[in-house]
Amino acid sequence: MERILVVDDENDLREILQFNLQTAGFEVDVADSAEKALEILTPRHSLILLDVMMGGMSGWQMARVVREERKLDTPIVFLTAKTTQPDVLHGFSVGADDYITKPFSFQEVLARVNAILRRSNAPHCAVSAKTELVFGHLVIDFVRKAVRVDGQEVRLSPKEFGILSTLASHPGRVFSREEILAEVWNGEAFVLDRTIDVHIARVRRKLGHYGARITNRQGYGYSFE
Repeated sequence: MERILVVDDENDLREILQFNLQTAGFEVDVADSAEKALEILTPRHSLILLDVMMGGMSGWQMARVVREERKLDTPIVFLTAKTTQPDVLHGFSVGADDYITKPFSFQEVLARVNAILRRSNAPHCAVSAKTELVFGHLVIDFVRKAVRVDGQEVRLSPKEFGILSTLASHPGRVFSREEILAEVWNGEAFVLDRTIDVHIARVRRKLGHYGARITNRQGYGYSFE
């Protein structure tokens, strides 16, 4: 049974989430602060539903501790009313896997939770000594900077290879255009958002049926599913 940690300082919301998630078949632990959540967080937790603005340690700060100090890759979903682009980008930069905007319906929460757990539990990616990623018959070779689809090499430009390797190295994570620019273009000037869209369209086309694994989350960015 999947175990979820709910962290929110609003008592009513925390209790509603706990009751409904348990009714949906999950084991649920709750904490009314990030500090308490870190005391009970273990690798057994399959997902963290985390409020951003709380007294004391914020959800952003807790996420940094989870990722950088605890070295856990437990999926983190932020529950927040802070939805400006800088807020969202900051959330992803500290390790968020998804955002759910307050107020929300429980149906939305359950759909997001199930989708993330499916991705994190799926045996969709095999890594061999960190030199390549293998998704079925799609192979990304980091040593040769090469890509093969169904045994045939696919010719990608350095920027196209950079985009694909960035997205595929973190399946399910949504990368904003700004994050892709930082990772692949490394601070080069005069690069437009449209440039990224064009490069991704080319990568999708060259990957054939695997191109559909690169998805666009409207208003957020791109991910590899």
